[in-house]
Amino acid sequence: MSKSGLFGCFLAASLLPVAAWADTTVDLTTVTATRIPDPVTKVAAGVSIITRKDFQKRGYTTLAQALSAVPGLGVVQSGGSGAQTSVFIRGTNSEDVLVLVDGVPVNDPSEANGAFNFGDYTLSDVARIEVVRGAMSGLYGSNAIGGVINIITLRGAGRPKASVTLAGGFPSQGQASATVSGSSGKFDYALTGALDEESGFDYTPKRMSVYAGVKDPFRSQLASVNLGYTPVPGTRFYVVGRAQQTTAGFPDLGYPIYDDPNNYDKNTNYFGKLGVASNLFNGWLSTELFAARLDNTLHNTNLLDAADPNQVQADEVYHGTRTDVQWNNTVHLPYVGRTSDSAVQFGAEYINDTAHERVNDAYYGSPFVAHMGASQHTWAGHAGAQTTLLRRLTLTGVLRDDAVSSFGNALTWRVGGVLAVPEADMRLKASYGTGFLAPSLYDLYGQNSSGGYTYQGNPKLKAEYSSSFEIGPQFDIPAFGQGDFASISATYFQSDIRDLITYVSLPPNYTSSTERNIGQARIKGVETEVVLNPTPWLSADFTYTYTNAIDARTRAALLRRPQNAGSATLTFTPAPGFSITPQVQYVGRFSDYLYDNNGYPIAAGTGSSRPGTIVNLNASYRLDDKFTLFATGKNILGSNFEPVNGLQMPGASVLLGVRATIQ
Repeated sequence: MSKSGLFGCFLAASLLPVAAWADTTVDLTTVTATRIPDPVTKVAAGVSIITRKDFQKRGYTTLAQALSAVPGLGVVQSGGSGAQTSVFIRGTNSEDVLVLVDGVPVNDPSEANGAFNFGDYTLSDVARIEVVRGAMSGLYGSNAIGGVINIITLRGAGRPKASVTLAGGFPSQGQASATVSGSSGKFDYALTGALDEESGFDYTPKRMSVYAGVKDPFRSQLASVNLGYTPVPGTRFYVVGRAQQTTAGFPDLGYPIYDDPNNYDKNTNYFGKLGVASNLFNGWLSTELFAARLDNTLHNTNLLDAADPNQVQADEVYHGTRTDVQWNNTVHLPYVGRTSDSAVQFGAEYINDTAHERVNDAYYGSPFVAHMGASQHTWAGHAGAQTTLLRRLTLTGVLRDDAVSSFGNALTWRVGGVLAVPEADMRLKASYGTGFLAPSLYDLYGQNSSGGYTYQGNPKLKAEYSSSFEIGPQFDIPAFGQGDFASISATYFQSDIRDLITYVSLPPNYTSSTERNIGQARIKGVETEVVLNPTPWLSADFTYTYTNAIDARTRAALLRRPQNAGSATLTFTPAPGFSITPQVQYVGRFSDYLYDNNGYPIAAGTGSSRPGTIVNLNASYRLDDKFTLFATGKNILGSNFEPVNGLQMPGASVLLGVRATIQ
């Protein structure tokens, strides 16, 4: 795109209305962006907060759905619910996104690239999601090159209550969840159970001759608990537990693609956290100490099918664990001179990861065998400070040092500022930060062999490193008696990543391969947002993101990073308790591995995949203070868009249900 064309897109998007739950609502507070509870208006980063009310208003039931309209995020789902799903933040790789659950990093150590699979996560026990875009390794360490996504679970408070959701729809699908929460004396509690089932769709594209109409089902079972005990005001001991098991079917991306009826993933995930949080010395010191454990097992099975031209059979087990211990502190400082809202934060963290892999597959009658058993630990310390000068300029700075057993130390940092110009109803944000990605355990120690070809991990790998910059204004404009009538923002971002871990074949005969630090990436783009609230019964949210992500050595576009993407969401409330929310999502062309209509990879390998437009519609009606009816339509126009070339998104579906809250 030319500079004039980019400016035209930027200007046009800036004049449209953008995502209302993002960093445009002045009363929202984030704990993820700085580890200090801050209004998003004072955070020098792109922050989006998606609340439980947003889930219900937009009909979100999975994590992938909730993130699909966040500016700067690309959600790439390889089929339907339960399928491998990646998120790209501002054009960075999927492994450059650090995912937290209640502040605990939960990227799977057994994943080959150390990424998080967003396809397995449902929302029945989630209170809110905080998305922070930009390099955040200065606070959180490895994987936070592109940003951080913090999933915050439900916590009990107030009078005891029970919340129940029951729903069913077309094609055959059903959802049921129940949460009991509240507090009694010094105790608080939230307990959730949920079941989601779908008969699914055939995710093989209908354009292909190999399409056979085989449905790929999905099933999720969830149980979670959050218990707290407050012996004295300001100090809470707590335990959080979460267990989820998902099963999903999907086609086989072979040579050719095969509409496989026997290819299934079963993912079992356990998460636990035990800790204490306290506010001491009249709130001057906030401190938290916790230990957490993640245990994830993925089992892929594929029975041999006589009709399969690839003759695939598979039995694969990937088991990853993570133990995480953290001690985090914030000291709130008194007003000094012309400073305010000053604070210092510091803490320490220990992480121990293990990964075990056992693969016993066959392709075309030839065996493919892989195995791994490895571990890695990290010691880290971080510190930071923030202050506001003259009630106009908020400054933040953080520094972190990670000592990783596999390669040594990584020192990362981030600085930023937010300048308030109330005379122009404007705030100007700017930040600069560095990030790093530690090699995954598979990159270091993985081994496999097939038909005379072998792969051996490289234990001498270094970390990937990045530097990132962003700047942009935000205008919060009151008008016509509405204090939040319009919010307009635009952010320019740029990232350079070096020492990318890259797969290479080795001479002299190129039958063996490994990983090396030889890649480079250069990314730049613009996020724009506008929110309009012209009346109490109408809001309009629009997002547009332009991304130019390339391999700095070859100048080729990075895969699955569309240059243009956006969304439009309207919420109508024509009568008290009745709301209608249509949403349109657009994904522009992107580079990908392409498959022809016979299911074979094209000769050139990669090319430009077609764009897609998806339309969703959600409506709800509150009968009284206890019961609400809702209807959710996904992809109601039946788009055949392929987020991953060769795999089609789910077809049109409708879900009808009722939510009940009893106190």
